[in-house]
Amino acid sequence: MCRHLAWFGEPTSVADLVLQPAHGLLTQSWAPRRQAHGTVNADGWGVGLHPDGGGEPVRWRSDKPMWSDTNLASVAPLLVSCRVVAAVRSASAGMPADATAAAPFLHDGWLVSHNGRVAREAVGPSLAAESACDAALLAARVVEQGPNRVGQTLATVAAADPDARLNLLLLSRDELLATRWGDTLWLRQDERGVLVASEPDETPGWEEVPDHHLVRVTAAGPTVSPL
Repeated sequence: MCRHLAWFGEPTSVADLVLQPAHGLLTQSWAPRRQAHGTVNADGWGVGLHPDGGGEPVRWRSDKPMWSDTNLASVAPLLVSCRVVAAVRSASAGMPADATAAAPFLHDGWLVSHNGRVAREAVGPSLAAESACDAALLAARVVEQGPNRVGQTLATVAAADPDARLNLLLLSRDELLATRWGDTLWLRQDERGVLVASEPDETPGWEEVPDHHLVRVTAAGPTVSPL
């Protein structure tokens, strides 16, 4: 269910992160290699970033397949930021199909993406959720509980739904948090920054994050620890 990525580093365009890499997120929208649940991510896409000049995060979301958007290729090179989240969606059965259900979701300055599925009753209702879909409810709950308590929040949700897959990306201007819980997650660091993604592109240097682990990225670099 879904593929996503987050960038924390030097200014980089959405085109360089999403469209240009061989087997990058655009290719993963129709031909993912490591996606165990679902075969294609055609139910929408989204990009969110923190503007380098300051101000609130901005988003561009759609309910169409990423490959069908005729404007993305021309606009993406102009969208440049040090902090970017992008996702392509494979909707769970019974979930809403409109653009409000596409990640990233936005709460209190955090851009949030969920790769997986979870029973909505295990998450609970939230007036802050941007959609009735499971991912939006989970995003709202995690931020409401406090992003730095994400491990405790996921443990509580998983206790109510043991089959849940709870891979998350949470990106503020100062911090990136990424969880691996039931799906794939990879990490690549170079002199320009840190990229976390559901699956690697063809660039060398990727390392797989173990299941039930948390990646935390700050200006000091990444750390990986058990959840």
